[in-house]
Amino acid sequence: MAQAPVPDQSQLNVVTQSPQPAIAGEAFRLPLVVTGGFGPYSWQRIGGNLPPGLKLHPHTGMISGALTTPGEYHFRVAVTDSSIPHLQAQRDLVIKVIAGLTIDWKQYPCVQGNTLSGSVVVSNQTEHTFDLTVIVVAVNDIGRATALGYQQFELPPKSDQVIPFGASPGPGSYVIHADAVGHWSGDHHVYRARKETSKNLELTQQ
Repeated sequence: MAQAPVPDQSQLNVVTQSPQPAIAGEAFRLPLVVTGGFGPYSWQRIGGNLPPGLKLHPHTGMISGALTTPGEYHFRVAVTDSSIPHLQAQRDLVIKVIAGLTIDWKQYPCVQGNTLSGSVVVSNQTEHTFDLTVIVVAVNDIGRATALGYQQFELPPKSDQVIPFGASPGPGSYVIHADAVGHWSGDHHVYRARKETSKNLELTQQ
């Protein structure tokens, strides 16, 4: 009966691959796996940056924490074994963090007569059903806000919803803010997303 090959302890390798995209606001765990060498092992980050909210545990090789900020984070880890002399291996990893909730313009806000109108699309990137509130307001140059749209509804996992809005706030110069706030039962984290027009929209007296 053939025997299984004996691992080459003289070669130290980090075999962990970069994970699938993770979601801001959710707990994250990535165990770093090493082959060869002799334990116990010691881990450290030697380049780049972990996503905010995560920590590399030096004795276990576990990267864990609660993700806070979307982005693509490149970093390098090194592991050192306990042999004499020590063996060391390095690996470059990438963690991509996406927003759990996003909002964007579907129809960019525009002036139609004495009305400001448009639409937004909200996206639930998570595996959970959101209790979602979307509010769109027009804010004039003295800070007065007028609601253009408001909806509260359930948004299923991995889905989008288009929400139209429109109202007549009166003559003035306006910036449009669109805010989405979502949460799901069993979790205290609140997901937030905002969109704002890059320039003022002018309503004149009709």
